[in-house]
Amino acid sequence: MYKKTTLDNGLRIITIPQKSTQAATVLVLVGTGSKYETRDINGISHFLEHMYFKGTKKRPSPVMVSETLDRIGGIYNAFTSEEYTGYYAKVAFSYLDSALEWVADIFLNSLLAEEEVAKEKNVITEEINMRYDHPMLYVQVLWNQLLYGDQPAGWDVAGTKESVASITRKKLTEYMKNQYVASNTVICVAGRMDEDAVIKRIKKYFSKIKTTKPLVRAQVFERQSNPNLLIHNRETDQAHLYLGNRAYNVFHPQKYAQRILSLIMGGMMSSRLFVRIREKMGAAYYIAAESSEDQDTGYLAARVGVDVSRVEDVVSAILEEFKKISTEKVPPAELKKAKDYVKGKTALLLESSDALAAFYANQEILEREILTPQQIFSHIDKVTPGDILKISSEIFKPQSLNLAVIGPFSNQERFQKLLKI
Repeated sequence: MYKKTTLDNGLRIITIPQKSTQAATVLVLVGTGSKYETRDINGISHFLEHMYFKGTKKRPSPVMVSETLDRIGGIYNAFTSEEYTGYYAKVAFSYLDSALEWVADIFLNSLLAEEEVAKEKNVITEEINMRYDHPMLYVQVLWNQLLYGDQPAGWDVAGTKESVASITRKKLTEYMKNQYVASNTVICVAGRMDEDAVIKRIKKYFSKIKTTKPLVRAQVFERQSNPNLLIHNRETDQAHLYLGNRAYNVFHPQKYAQRILSLIMGGMMSSRLFVRIREKMGAAYYIAAESSEDQDTGYLAARVGVDVSRVEDVVSAILEEFKKISTEKVPPAELKKAKDYVKGKTALLLESSDALAAFYANQEILEREILTPQQIFSHIDKVTPGDILKISSEIFKPQSLNLAVIGPFSNQERFQKLLKI
């Protein structure tokens, strides 16, 4: 069972003891990401995440930062999304105090040295280049751009080469002071631990965290009355695409039904799209559906890589499956399979302390409400075939279809005429 402790300064601590493990994970989430940026600092959340590994007062070089956990076999990293930024360390439980101290040190005492800022601009530029050269990854950048356009929700989390080049130490420091504050931060520890001792140490290590109020982000603007299409013309042997619709955000009461719908469509090897596109048509190696629910946006989409000569056939087949599930009730056995899949997969994932920390911390940072797995399963159990039919008809509307595709295509009309359900 988890325990949530909120300090007087607003810092939230979540502890989830596990007796049956030899590991422990420290995860710190900050409620800031690319949706909180402006055009001139696009990519700054991600840039700052990189800089937290470049040196602190106690560990003044990148090597000293990394060696601390390398010497004890720790697993550590960080990540940035549209909604939050995270830092974590996973260690053998006997080294938990070392992990807590290390995470607190990089979080509160990073130097953001000028010379490291200059070098990291080149590193991030190469990261942007790497993703651009990987169409399976880059098509998701295009998908967000297609859905949300020229606003923070539609920008690349990593920024552009131009915006990254313009970020200075002063801008990084100002952004950090504004966003990395107590009320905007969640610290989660999962695994084998002395819970009271962990809370006491967190209070000590994070005693200097700032207590100002974080910035409020701009509201996402969404409006669509016709199918949208974005083609990135590039010479490739395989076309990569996202095809789907806007859907519910994380606060919508039908988000559980949306997740089940995504599983039925393309979340399992026996799902409809996998069977249709890969097993029957033999047209793709990877084919999946994904449901995304953020604080103010959401979507449900299929993603696939397919030979360029078969892209129209695959798009048409996916749309046929969208239409079928939005006009015919899901058989009870198929719905039960999806529900049981969620329960079984969740049980397996939550065996590890890092997944357990993410499960609880993500809910707290996004929703400020935590449900246990059993409570979530209760919501999932209530989803009916009628619910799936209802939300499918609401989501898969022909006028709100979106298609982002990378491949050797210049003729928009060939795709535009396909976007019908």
